[in-house]
Amino acid sequence: MARRDLLQEAKSRFIAELEAQSSVGGSVNLMDEVVVSRPLSAVEAIGDTGRDDFPILRGKEVLMQAVYKDSVGQAFTAAKGGFRGTLGEVLDLPLADAFERAVLVATMNAVLRHLGKVEGTIHCKNDGPKRCAAAMADWIKDQGKNLSKEKSKEQGAKKVWLVGLQPALLEALVCALGPERVLVSDLAEAGSVRCRVKILDGMKAEEIFEQCQIILITGSTLANGTIDDLMEMAEKHECRVVFYGSTIAGAAYLLGLERWCPCSM
Repeated sequence: MARRDLLQEAKSRFIAELEAQSSVGGSVNLMDEVVVSRPLSAVEAIGDTGRDDFPILRGKEVLMQAVYKDSVGQAFTAAKGGFRGTLGEVLDLPLADAFERAVLVATMNAVLRHLGKVEGTIHCKNDGPKRCAAAMADWIKDQGKNLSKEKSKEQGAKKVWLVGLQPALLEALVCALGPERVLVSDLAEAGSVRCRVKILDGMKAEEIFEQCQIILITGSTLANGTIDDLMEMAEKHECRVVFYGSTIAGAAYLLGLERWCPCSM
């Protein structure tokens, strides 16, 4: 069986949305200009959060912003650069690297927002991450009440896995569940310990999937290309996947993925 390419699937469905708009006299024209700006500064992207441990503040990722007419879409990526062109030119990108993938992801978010299909395409700022963490603590407690007892009786069967180190969310998960029930993976931070939890690289560790029923995955995996392997393994082990963040807003709508992002704008 051929390996799924979720970004290509999202792109195909995005094009179908554009064609549908055109067939009913919509305002989408492939020659409409899209501007993907320079990477936003940390202040522009997330404001003053009162903490200094977010990856964007450490220079490990940037927030790319696309503007389509009156709407904005964003995508976190480790690739830096700027793009200016038409919607058609975005769709012609070969998606050969992380930069081109991020351009497409941010653009889909902006256009779908303009069409009224999605909301929450702009990352929260200032006290937003704090409010997000508080909401996560409540949300995960509610999910915990419904964790299946049938999956496995093995120790750790009810663990939650956070893919991508979002420090405020990690703190919320540990406070709600305890460090023994939380796994976190982030290739750039692998080996370090945060909130009494050792950070794993975890991309191919099948035993991690066997321990977890809920996997919280950063939407940035769509832009960096790691989403396909993660989803394949999650489906194999019947894990529930919930994507978090503004990056995956458009793709979640297009692909029918579960997304949690209460404080995005």
